[in-house]
Amino acid sequence: MSDSPQPYRVLARKYRPRNFRELIGQDAMVQTLGNAIRRGRLAHAFLMTGVRGVGKTSTARLIAKALNCVGEDGQGGPTIDPCGVCEPCRAIAEGRHIDVVEMDAASHTGVDDVREIIEAVRYAAVSARYKIYIIDEVHMLSKNAFNALLKTLEEPPAHVKFLFATTEVNKVPVTVLSRCQRFDLRRIPAELLATHFAHVVEAEKVAAEEDALALIAQAAEGSARDGLSILDQAIAHAEMGEGAPLVTAAQVREMLGLSDRGAVRRLLGLLLQGDTGMLLSAVRDQYALGVEPLALMRGLLELVHAVTLVKAGRDISNPGQSAEERDALADWASQIGFAPLHRLWQLLLKGHEEVASAAFPIESCEMALLRVMHAASMPDPGEIARLLRDGGSFATAPNAANPVPEPAASASLPKDVKAVVDLLWEQKKGRLADFLHDCARIIRFDPPEMELQLTQSWNEGDFCRTLAVELQRATGVAWQIKRSEGSAAPSLLEQQQESEARERAEIFDTPVVKAVLAAFPDADLDRTEAWSAER
Repeated sequence: MSDSPQPYRVLARKYRPRNFRELIGQDAMVQTLGNAIRRGRLAHAFLMTGVRGVGKTSTARLIAKALNCVGEDGQGGPTIDPCGVCEPCRAIAEGRHIDVVEMDAASHTGVDDVREIIEAVRYAAVSARYKIYIIDEVHMLSKNAFNALLKTLEEPPAHVKFLFATTEVNKVPVTVLSRCQRFDLRRIPAELLATHFAHVVEAEKVAAEEDALALIAQAAEGSARDGLSILDQAIAHAEMGEGAPLVTAAQVREMLGLSDRGAVRRLLGLLLQGDTGMLLSAVRDQYALGVEPLALMRGLLELVHAVTLVKAGRDISNPGQSAEERDALADWASQIGFAPLHRLWQLLLKGHEEVASAAFPIESCEMALLRVMHAASMPDPGEIARLLRDGGSFATAPNAANPVPEPAASASLPKDVKAVVDLLWEQKKGRLADFLHDCARIIRFDPPEMELQLTQSWNEGDFCRTLAVELQRATGVAWQIKRSEGSAAPSLLEQQQESEARERAEIFDTPVVKAVLAAFPDADLDRTEAWSAER
């Protein structure tokens, strides 16, 4: 009689890390543990914390293997690279080692459960080097259970190690935290997850598009387990052809209810243009394709966030980003100011909350986007106050998210840098005026734009930004001021010094002054007297 086939193991279990080399995204923790093992500086209690699926319990099991491994010849000691073939390694990996006890604190919360541990730690390990207690979701223990564990946790026998794992470290008493060596496991970057998933599909003899794996990695939100579960579902969802199943990006979007990134960009473009009819039509088209309204709102939020990061100068390019998306982000970042972007974010975030709890999601989505479209073009309270003070008005802007003020004072912008300095003095901004006068070399002056070089550093933040803010307050016009390299005119101070040097040279070149200096070689010119004499 033939053996029955082995039951299918889900990818999240099948590809659990078997050694520290396979534990992705936690290099700092692995290095710390490796150094501690090599130097014999092992803590008696470890606490692993982090979001779901980053490897907390897997790390605890790997530490148990590392501490109890005896090597293939049975003579080895603790190592950061356990062999995986000795009896302790295999028993721990299969969950059957008598000296490695795993306890789920969610179902063993009471003081009686902890009391059993306290009683058992007095006895030496049966066959391992260390008796190890792995307590998962340790924050679920009751207050009395934690209190009962404190003394044993602080001074355990030399043969005992405690390994704790939790997703909510803030719920663990500080008295317990202070007795543990803590490791904060980081979210795994999407790039690392996508690379890991590529190895998995190769091992599973499955084909997958690169964009599909990138989508799954982004949906995993830093969790390897969540990503492998999604990948498992995507492989089951993939169509069977003549060869291996092919996981495509379109299938993953359909499976996850994600909107096409190009469609979201088009939607944001319509939102900014203020085209109501086209906007509502595009929303309904996405809904008809099976895209959830909440996914649309989330996609718009992610896009506005990306535009803001690009405008702030951050490089957010990644292998899965198309050239069209990069160009669109750069274009929006150059056209939309920070204040309108912040308003867009807040309005979309409010809409996301409403759609998430709405009885009619698609209708709520449409109403939220219409509110965003009309509210984004309104001036902020500070601009309204300025307009009321100066008597200005707003014109309808080409970009609904980036209104352009038309103040009464816009026709009287400073004509040169000296006029800017005088204006700053009028606004009682003497320090700013002096710094602009003394330390700014002008490359281009075309109000309300200015490019300059600084001969000294401004110690009160970003000089260009500060200057732009003050000039906008003074003139009612948004100024664009930036630092650049290239040919620049001397600063006003340098021009003044050059002028004084020329005047001094001209005075010394006069016959009278030459005669005086010849008679009195140590004499010098008093500029005040010279100016008085000239007048």
